[in-house]
Amino acid sequence: MVRLGITGGIGSGKSYVCRMLEQEFDVPVYNCDINARIITYTDYEVMQQLTGLLPGLYDKDGELDKSMLAHYLFASEENAAKVNAIVHPAVKRDFRKWVELRSDRKLLVVESAILYESHFDTEVDSVLFVDAPLEVRIQRVQERDGLSEEEIRRRIALQQTEQARGLADFCLVNDGQTDIRSQLNEILKSLNH
Repeated sequence: MVRLGITGGIGSGKSYVCRMLEQEFDVPVYNCDINARIITYTDYEVMQQLTGLLPGLYDKDGELDKSMLAHYLFASEENAAKVNAIVHPAVKRDFRKWVELRSDRKLLVVESAILYESHFDTEVDSVLFVDAPLEVRIQRVQERDGLSEEEIRRRIALQQTEQARGLADFCLVNDGQTDIRSQLNEILKSLNH
């Protein structure tokens, strides 16, 4: 079994590439962002630790105040590190269970915007970096999330995309013009899938 990590900056099209892998190549994909969100609602230990960090983060019904968490996360690298120290180990445990349940598969994919920063690269055999020009990324995020260009640039600045690109085994260009399917075919061939 080969475990492939897929990463890239905000708006690069990681999720689009992963959907294509799932739908057209029948490759199971574990999405770290989605599963981290689920864990923050369902893992009692994680919920307790986050509440210790941010009292009032959950209301009496157990609903997470997403804006409070986002504000805290993006306020500083130190804040992000504190939250990540709680959430990342739980996501890794969940991912390992997910992999065990799919031990018969030749290829599994994990999607993570912060694959290297979260040390999730230690969980995979190879890494694919999804790349797109900065202006394309900004436009995609504006259309998807309705954020201002200033906010998007601030979030991009927090990501270590140049370092991730340099560390990855493969780079896929997702500029809206280059054929993704043929790039994926070549990468999958290299992985013997």
